[in-house]
Amino acid sequence: MADIDADTLLPNQRMRRGAQDGEISQIHRGQQYAEEGDRFAVDGDAFEVVAVRERTLGDLTDEDARKEGMRDLEQYREILDRVHDDFEWDDDSEVVLHRFERVES
Repeated sequence: MADIDADTLLPNQRMRRGAQDGEISQIHRGQQYAEEGDRFAVDGDAFEVVAVRERTLGDLTDEDARKEGMRDLEQYREILDRVHDDFEWDDDSEVVLHRFERVES
């Protein structure tokens, strides 16, 4: 278990604010940025990474998208297209799920 910088896992202010508001409880990234048990803080609110596992983009569901603060999987795909240069959705592309929960500091 380690303390990590919230910016490492949650790459923008919208994601960090969403975690604080309880609207975001996971993020999929192209590589692993944390281990289960790692902790991070957002403006004094503490969080613990409770699950880390490999998946593919084809595994993602509307529920996954909602846990990342999106309306549905279609909006999730649109956001990925917009923020990543030369992004092309491939169901077989590997991603890493990082699920986290708020904890007492």
